[in-house]
Amino acid sequence: MAAAIGVSVPVLRFLLCFVVTIPVSFIHRFVPSSFGKHFYSAISGAFLSYLSFGFSSNLHFLVPMLLGYLSMVLFRPFCGILTFLFGFGYLIGCHMYYMSGDAWKEGGIDATGALMVLTLKVISCAMNYNDGLLKEDELREVQKKNRLIKLPSFIEYVGYCLCCGSHFAGPVYEMKDYLEWTTRKGIWAPSEKGPSPSPFGATIRALFQAAVCMALYLYLIPQYNIPGLNGPAYQGWGFWKRGWTETSPPRPQWDRARNVDILGVEFAKSAVQLPLVWNIQVSTWLRHYVYDRLVQKGKKPGFFQLLATQTTSAVWHGLYPGYIIFFVQSALMIAGSRVLYRWQQAIPPNMALVKKLLVFTNIAYTILVLNYSAVGFMVLSLQETIALYGSVYYVGSIVPVALILLGNIIKPAKPARSKARKEQ
Repeated sequence: MAAAIGVSVPVLRFLLCFVVTIPVSFIHRFVPSSFGKHFYSAISGAFLSYLSFGFSSNLHFLVPMLLGYLSMVLFRPFCGILTFLFGFGYLIGCHMYYMSGDAWKEGGIDATGALMVLTLKVISCAMNYNDGLLKEDELREVQKKNRLIKLPSFIEYVGYCLCCGSHFAGPVYEMKDYLEWTTRKGIWAPSEKGPSPSPFGATIRALFQAAVCMALYLYLIPQYNIPGLNGPAYQGWGFWKRGWTETSPPRPQWDRARNVDILGVEFAKSAVQLPLVWNIQVSTWLRHYVYDRLVQKGKKPGFFQLLATQTTSAVWHGLYPGYIIFFVQSALMIAGSRVLYRWQQAIPPNMALVKKLLVFTNIAYTILVLNYSAVGFMVLSLQETIALYGSVYYVGSIVPVALILLGNIIKPAKPARSKARKEQ
């Protein structure tokens, strides 16, 4: 069967377990009691990990889970930063040992991808528990929403970490969301807007979208293949309920754990929009737990926060030069796009044609630099990345840097805000 669809046996085993997470997650709806649901999440996630990656995978998962929980129990005032350092330290060690990118190119697969998702979960849980000690006026709205006042029980924690619906490939979600979903509270509670909506329609749409993308990939990659780029790829699609629309009658929204907006990526008007539409949940995690927390109170974020966030993302993905280069490139790409946007906003209303031209320029710039930069993410090695960048005269590196430098020279006046906006 593996040979028939053109993948290795380990990858086939992973894909089968990945597909099985759908019916296994469906059964979760019928498990009685909160304890039973947490226990089922933990056992099903551990068992599917064993089938997919072997027994050692669960030992790897246990390390950051235990370090994170112990830090919350013993060192609550510092549990966030301790778990961040321990979690990323262990993940980096696994990246160095397994070098999964090379294995993926050769048709192999290991538990590193699932460990990446788990690392983000344990860090966010610890940081939110740490936030539970702080006063409300010291917290951002997101921190108030996600903070944990009470330490989750160990079975709740393990169920959250290993819940098979997102364990293998994400998306990442918050501990508080998991607890409310399990107990049918928050947006999952019975509502006057109607009975609990069926997830089947959203599930079928997500599976169809994934099937179309997989078919396009299998059809196109043999025809448009750069040596070294060919490797197994997949994208996990989330279908959690986010809430209800404001329409009449209200309709359920199923994009709470959506991980990619394909059209949003392909037709982004600015590079700044890309983190909002690609790998959405990881981008959200990076914003809440890295970018925002590096901004000092009363100050605005700058290029340092952006570069630190993108570097964290690079290290999380792996220690290949291609990842590092791509995410440094993405920081430059976003900074350059912001310059174009500032110029665009400064154009007066009577120069609509010039404004439209700048909008088009930003779109073209985003397409150019994104496709140029992404080569490093795909080939991974330093030699191939530099060679491919050089084949187009480093245009995707030169243009963002030139825009950033020009932005420091040509500084348009800020557009006037209305009185109502200023009062806000």
